[in-house]
This record gives sequence, structure tokens and C-alpha cells, in this order.
Amino acid sequence: MKKLLILFLPFAFVFAEMSEAHLTTLYRSLDPLSISELFAFYQLYPKTEQGKKALSDGWELMHKHRSERRLLKGELVLPAMEIDSVISLVNKQPFETDIEMSEEQIEMIEMISDHLSNRRLKGYRVWKKEELFNLPPEEIDLSHALLLYQFEDDPLKARQYEAALDLIALQILARLPLEASDHEKIRAISHFIFHEKRFRFPPHSLWAKDIDTYTFLPSVLDSHLGVCLGVSILYLSIAERLDLPLEIITPPGHIYIRYRSGEETLNIETTARGIHVPDRMYLGINTRKLQERNKKEVVGLAFINQASAAWQKDDHEKTVELYEKSLPYLPNDPLLKMFLGYNYLFIGKEKEGRKLLEEIKDLTFDFAVSRDTTIEDYLMGKIDAEGIKTIFLHVDETRASVLEKQENLHKVLKKYPKFRDGILHLAITYLQLGRGGEALETLSRYHALDSTNPVVEYYLSVVMMNRFLYREAWNHLEIAEELTKKRDHEPQCLKGLRHALRSLHPDPKDEI
Repeated sequence: MKKLLILFLPFAFVFAEMSEAHLTTLYRSLDPLSISELFAFYQLYPKTEQGKKALSDGWELMHKHRSERRLLKGELVLPAMEIDSVISLVNKQPFETDIEMSEEQIEMIEMISDHLSNRRLKGYRVWKKEELFNLPPEEIDLSHALLLYQFEDDPLKARQYEAALDLIALQILARLPLEASDHEKIRAISHFIFHEKRFRFPPHSLWAKDIDTYTFLPSVLDSHLGVCLGVSILYLSIAERLDLPLEIITPPGHIYIRYRSGEETLNIETTARGIHVPDRMYLGINTRKLQERNKKEVVGLAFINQASAAWQKDDHEKTVELYEKSLPYLPNDPLLKMFLGYNYLFIGKEKEGRKLLEEIKDLTFDFAVSRDTTIEDYLMGKIDAEGIKTIFLHVDETRASVLEKQENLHKVLKKYPKFRDGILHLAITYLQLGRGGEALETLSRYHALDSTNPVVEYYLSVVMMNRFLYREAWNHLEIAEELTKKRDHEPQCLKGLRHALRSLHPDPKDEI
């Protein structure tokens, strides 16, 4: 027996040495700027020197950007914080089971994060929705305001998601130098969201049905999927914590983020992994400028996005409720008044709907070239509420949905032949189906009623060019150019069309 013991001792000693060496190698292979990796290593090897060093390193990273350090009391502090929760919140994979945290654990994270910049905002301490209305936009804490609405009856749940955002901010700060520049912060946030955690725009089959789901901040955090508004809100929520000033820009039906310093402008397109997209790419024939929004308005936009989902499901009562919720944050927004006015009509509140539409009937939206004609047509009796619904019918990528909308438009136009937006939408269905002759006939019908819509004139020019009617194409292009120029707008698509037409047929003006 003694001989056997003597025989095995060297092997036991070698194994012990290898184990120590192996732990050191593992420790050295950790990402030294990853809080979750360091804490996970400590969790696996809490009694080892390497594990204790990883814990100390992780704790130091969490305090990297604050002036004072909280003492690490080893076994006394960390169990109260529960490293499991810290690791899980930062490293949460899409659609993992929700992590439930106690109030004590949340308080610990809030204490460690109390140096983050959003703590200076008055909105961070507001827990009554009514108080949000009275705050100036620059004092709104965006994530706090939205979570307050979503978890009105469960403030602990709201604080848990805020704690998750705090930990994300701490992890991003851990990778940043002290006194980091704005550009360094932008690169760090974009890297974390789009590359490290791989947040993405959801597949069409998902967001088309549940766009409101992919707008909610908790859903975006849980699934790593979000539409433009959802991921932009996430980005802005982190930026608030990092003292990064960003602007919020909303082309029609879209939102992106912009950083501006002096003459420099950097757009952050959250549906394309944060790349810069030039301003001109967001402009169109009827979009002459981009709207800048403040944080208070973004709270209202979140309700508008939810309302669009309810509208798509024909739940107009819910749509009205959500639009009314957004009104305190966007009291003078003409687009909101228009959509709310239409939906009042849809639920039989004609007096309320007509009142809102009367307020904006003579207004050309600041971002647009031409006035919305549906308001005018309704007030003049050229369309009714049921007819207005048809232009908002959803069309997906299937031919059947286009044909269904087309059939509905035909029925409406039979009763109301001078409904201009109905005629335009009918022409678009023909273009979608590749039926150029019928599109040309329908667009010409619109032109005969009203020749002040640059979109119609552009489509007419394109269709006529494709059918070798070059002189007519030039005529409609020049009308479109004249209309847009009156609103100080020179769309790139019109310049491109002019170039294409010139290569096929000289400008008739040059022949004179």
C-alpha cells in the first residue's frame, strides 16, 4: 500500500500543478474588459486566487468611470447582488426565460450605477404619468417614461429593465477610456448593440403582424429584435446614460438617430447596424425635409406605433385610445391630428373627427411638398369614412393582397369617382402588378382632376418613358420639377429621371 501511495504522489502533485496552470491560462484568456466574463469566471472558481482576482477586476470595471470606489467586501457584497443576475441580464440571449430579480438585487445595481448621466434628469425620479407632461423635453428620461407606461402597476418590473440598461451602460463604459469622446461612445454603443449582442430588424413575417411588440423596449431587450423605433429607443436609452447627445429624426414612417457637432453630421441607421446613411436617401418627391423630434415627442411616437398596429387589425377603438395617449406629447402634430381625425370618423365620432380635420385642411405639412388631398375630399363630400379606409388597407408581398385592395378601390371609386387618393392608390396597385397601360390610364385620370401632385406627375413621366412617349414624359417631369421647386426641393429621383430621359430623347426645350 505504501509503495502504491508513493507511486501516485508524483502524479497527484503534477495534476495539482497542471490544475493551477490551467486556471491561470483560463484567467489570462478572459476578455479583460468584459464584466460578465470576469464574474462568470469567479462564479466557477470562487475559492481560487484567479477567481478572486477576476472578481476584483470585474468590480473595478464597474467603477471605472466614477470618482469614488465602493469597497468590495468579498462574500458580504456579492451574494446580495447575485452575480447570476448580473451575468444573465447583460448576456441574456433572445427569447430566454425572463429573469426575476428581488428589490434588494435591483437596489444594488441602482447603487452601483448612480453615477450614470440619466440620474441627473428630473424625469428619472418621476413615477406619475401626469408629471411627465409638465417636464421640459430635455428633462425626460426616455426609458423611464416608456417603462412607466408599460408597467404602470408593476414598478419593480420597470426598475428591473432599467437595471438591465444600467448594466449594459456599465459594460460599454468598461470598454471606453476615461474622458471618452462622443465618437468613441457611438462606436462602443453600436458595437455592443449590433455586433456583440446582434440586435436586428425582425423578419417581415413577424413585424408586419406585431409591429407594436417590436417597438416596446422590454420586447426589444428580450428578443434582440426591433423595428426602427424600438432599436432607436434602446440606443437613445443607453446614450442618455453615457451623456451622449443625439438627435431624433423622423422621415415619414421611419425614425433614425443623428449625431451633430458643428458642421459634422453622422446619421445612425438602426435598421442597418448603425451605418451612416446620407440625408438625401431619406428624402423623396413629397418629402422635402426631415423632422427633428425631442424625447418628449418620442414617447408620443411609441403610442403612435402601437396605434398603427391596432389600426391594421381594424381595432379603431383601440387606435383612438392610443392616439389620444400620444396627444399630450405631440399636441400640435398635424399628422397625429389627421390620423386621429380619420379614426374618430371610423368609430362614428363624426363631430370630433371633422373638427380635427377642419383644423388642418388648409395646411401643407412642413416636411411635404403637396397638401394631403383626402382631408379636402372628405370635407367636400367626395369620399366618406368607409372609403378612406380603403387607402389604408395593408398590402403584403403577395399578389392576392394587391388584388384585394384593388377590388376595394374599384368599388369605392365607382361611388366616389373624384376621390384623388383612391385613384392614386389604384394606379399604384396596377404598377405593383406590372400593368403599365392601366396604370397610365388611372394616373391620367388623376392628372385631369388635379395636376398639382408631384408624385402623380413623376409616375406619369416614368410610365410614359417606358412606353416610348418621350415628349409626354418630359412634360410631366417638368411639372413635377416645378411643383417641388416651389417648395425649395430638388429630389434626387427627379434628377435621375431627367438624366435617363435625356439619354433616350432630347429635352424638347433644347430643340427650339
